[in-house]
Parts: sequence; structure tokens; C-alpha cells
Amino acid sequence: TAGVSLTAQQPEVNIVRTAIEALAGVLGGTQSLHTNSMDEALALPTERSARIALRTQQVIAHETNVAHVADPLGGSYYVEALTDEMERRAEEIFAKIDEMGHGSMLEGCIVGIDENWFQGRIADSAYDLERAFNRGERTIVGVSKFLEGNEEDQMDTLKITNADEKKQRERLSSVKQDRNEAAVQDALDRLAKDAVDTEVNLMPALIDASNVYATVGEMMNTMAGVFGRHVEVPTI
Repeated sequence: TAGVSLTAQQPEVNIVRTAIEALAGVLGGTQSLHTNSMDEALALPTERSARIALRTQQVIAHETNVAHVADPLGGSYYVEALTDEMERRAEEIFAKIDEMGHGSMLEGCIVGIDENWFQGRIADSAYDLERAFNRGERTIVGVSKFLEGNEEDQMDTLKITNADEKKQRERLSSVKQDRNEAAVQDALDRLAKDAVDTEVNLMPALIDASNVYATVGEMMNTMAGVFGRHVEVPTI
């Protein structure tokens, strides 16, 4: 679901937003679904809010029966028209990326990243949406209208303390002490070798490295040794 739609004000209302967005995804035939927790505009989710997000999926799956129908909105002119318009606009973007790459979508994506084309499009969209809110053309419940309740105490949020960090570091140290270092190095060497070949899918090597308890940082550093690291250059 859309994290951008979550609000810090009246965070319980985010449960409603998430439920509607999740149902829309199911009605549209999504094959995979994640539901945001109500407090993610404030902090990492608590166990309680994450459980409510999970229950939202379970209510849709087991109480609405929408999952029992292959295409619940099939035949809807409105939905089909929206789909056609979305496809048309997407094809325009694909054509632009292909043009930037002189016939290569991959090269076009690289150029788009280097020239901040993607970030610029995202920033423009966010700016246009914010202007619509400021002009009163769009409403955010609890933010631009219907503010009753905003003065109430905020919910308890997850706190990550120094003690939590220390505990996690100790767990990581314990894992590194108990793992087979030779197997870890072999897995990272394979990852580096595979990364050199642009035709090789890196997922099997990443899975193998994870299975011998290579850390995310170690895998990232290995790939950075091959690919380098992207440094975004701010542009206006």
C-alpha cells in the first residue's frame, strides 16, 4: 500500500486508508501485497500496529470473498478506461527512457539515474500534489480538513534505544563467531565473480551467501567492489 498516503495526524485513520488501498490492489489482481502499518509516518511500526496491518490483509482474504473471483471488476468501462490511460502514459515514459538510451532501455535507465531524470519526475509530481492540497483541490482527512482529534495525545511508537543497538551488535558478533568463515568467503567470491558478468542473475549467489550467514553489509560491499557506488548529484 502507499506509504506516501500515511499521515502523522490521527494515525488511526491510516488503518482505513490502508484497507481501501489493499482492497483496490486485490480487486486489480495483485499477486503480492504488503500493507503499511498505521504508525509508519511516525516511526518503525510497533508489533501491535504491524499485527493490525496483517489482520487487514486477512479480513480482505477471508471475510470479503473477493479472492474467490478471478477478475471482480472485469467488464467495468470505468476501470478499463483508467487502465488504458495508465498504459498510454506508461508507454510514453518507456519511449522516453528508450530514447535516452538510444534504443536500450537499460542504458536509458542508467542515463536517467545519472541525470536525475527519475528523481526530477518524482519531485515534480510531489510538488504538483502539494499545490493541489494547498489550493484546496484535494483533501487529506485530518491534515487539511476534519482536524478534530489532532490535539489528542499521539500513540506510543517504537523506540530504538542504545541498549537495543548494543543487543543487536552482540547478536551479529555471535553469528559471525559461529559461522563458517571459509564458506562465507567462498560465497562472497562467487557473488563478485557473478557480478562481473552482466548476463548472470545474482539472486542465486545472494541466496547462497545468505544461507552461510554473510551479512547484508558484506554482500553490499562485495557488489560495490564490482559496480562502484552511485553518488547522487543534486540538480534543480
